[in-house]
Amino acid sequence: AIDRHPPILMRKGRIVAHNLETHENGQVAFALRGAPAWHGLANATFDVDADITTADMLKGALLNDWNVRLEPVIYPAGYRTKSALNYVVRTNPVDAGTDVLSVVGDRYSVFQNEDLFNFGDNILDGGAKWESAGSIKDGRIVFGSLVVPREFILDPQGVADKTVTYLLVHSSHDGSASVQASITPVRVVCQNTLNMALKSTKQSFKVRHTLKVEGRVAEARRVLGLTFNHMDEFESMAKALFETPVDNVQWGKLLTAIYPLDDNAPKGTVTKHAQKIDVLNDLYFKAPTQDGIRGTAWGALNALTERLDYFRPSRTANGEAIKAAASGFDAMVNAEKARILSAVREFANA
Repeated sequence: AIDRHPPILMRKGRIVAHNLETHENGQVAFALRGAPAWHGLANATFDVDADITTADMLKGALLNDWNVRLEPVIYPAGYRTKSALNYVVRTNPVDAGTDVLSVVGDRYSVFQNEDLFNFGDNILDGGAKWESAGSIKDGRIVFGSLVVPREFILDPQGVADKTVTYLLVHSSHDGSASVQASITPVRVVCQNTLNMALKSTKQSFKVRHTLKVEGRVAEARRVLGLTFNHMDEFESMAKALFETPVDNVQWGKLLTAIYPLDDNAPKGTVTKHAQKIDVLNDLYFKAPTQDGIRGTAWGALNALTERLDYFRPSRTANGEAIKAAASGFDAMVNAEKARILSAVREFANA
């Protein structure tokens, strides 16, 4: 079975290790709506029809009341430095101890997890629902995902290929990421994360957090507006690709255009390239996720994306690269998806 929670830590075809923060007592910093995810780990699961507030999700994911703060790095006597450094620390949500999350410079400003999520209440007013939340990398990155009431169905009287919309919000406590929101269309049957930048609408953008209520309302409206505008353009593109036929010869030419192989490539490169093409051909010609869309440019795009999300070789033993790709956190994979989309659209418009 394919896990139905796409925005974070998904799997397809093989099981990879999770990277959720696990506290010393075994509690996992993760909460979600509905059935447990593939890894079977969650501090809290909510009924699929539950009315989940932002506070509920924060508490369920062990993200509330961290009191993130700066404490100066104290150097041993006789040590000299020209730059002041600070520890980013938090109060552990389970045992109330003090955890060091990172070391940063003197210009770094902390934020609370509540700051990341506080505009969520106003997003909920727009009809969205919290889907999941948690922390990864020992608390250095926190995230939440909302399902947004914007979906579309290709060929509703036939294959009924459904895509739903998620809004992933995340940030870091080590300075590696600002407060970000990413619009992630997800094709339900295969859980492909189609987080791709389009020509005239943004797919990822910074979120302004403010303490004033009116500011949070305005930011929620801005985020929802960007989301719906992006999905309008995405749906139009998806329909055009679905209506563009692709025969077997064209599929082969598309693969060659996207993944060319130099005539003088070394043996190892040739072997890896052949393995990649074999996986793509298996996905495109045999995978049930292609049923109903095989032979279209939409099917081609999804086969190419599915390999990136779930079948790309991971460079780390615990599969962290695979998880990052499927979760939309991997900038390099997102750029590769954009490149693939450009090539498929160029083919469709030829």
